Amino acid sequence: MANHAPTARTREQPPGDEEATADLKLGEFQNVPTLTLSEARAVIEAVITHRKTNGGKVEETETLIKTQDYLDVFARFKQKVNIEAVERILLQHPELELFERSQLGSLCCESAEEAKTLIPSLANKISDIDLQELLDDITKLRNFVE
Repeated sequence: MANHAPTARTREQPPGDEEATADLKLGEFQNVPTLTLSEARAVIEAVITHRKTNGGKVEETETLIKTQDYLDVFARFKQKVNIEAVERILLQHPELELFERSQLGSLCCESAEEAKTLIPSLANKISDIDLQELLDDITKLRNFVE
């Protein structure tokens, strides 16, 4: 019986050690400010508006258009006042990492259980009662006709 060479190459591990699991490991991104999807949408809109008003060119690439389409669908808050209110609510919880706050502001979970399932690193940082209160405060800001 002949020995055959392996038919598959070994898979290289991606660089970095980022993990958004129960033990949040963001590597070089650990304390980097993050945005909710609503904030990202607002920033992109503001940049485009600013460029257009100042006679600048806005190159509408496929990537920009697809990003705007995605954010139009998934950004939960469209009005600036609500985006800022969500940020204020999230800032009241310094025990949460920036990444976790952005995830909470983007996902808009209905229950503490759902939030802790989707963002496992929340498990030992905030009680279910406090987390549910935070989620309820965020939900009150949602305008479902936006």
